[in-house]
Amino acid sequence: MINITPAAIEKLESVLGETSEQLLRVAIKGGGCAGFEYEFLLASNEDIEAEDHIFPAGKARIVIDPVSLPYLMGATLDYTSDLMGAKFAFKNPNVKASCGCGHSFSA
Repeated sequence: MINITPAAIEKLESVLGETSEQLLRVAIKGGGCAGFEYEFLLASNEDIEAEDHIFPAGKARIVIDPVSLPYLMGATLDYTSDLMGAKFAFKNPNVKASCGCGHSFSA
């Protein structure tokens, strides 16, 4: 289970639109100086694999593959905007350490 803040839901609905054709795929990939990075991709219904997990986010949906899901269990997806820019970001209790720039983490 992942949590999604109202700000993230609002932005997802804005980006993905009113139809159920598009969704946000979230994955964990190897990389960065700490070992793992979050990956955010726009996807369609045709991109959903049988073993993927789908999470509703208002009228939008988030899909996570089974390999990435354990790293995201209990995490909260938020959308933030400040002087440095706007972005989706996770508050993830599974993160043991992150790099200095905050773009990668170890679990």
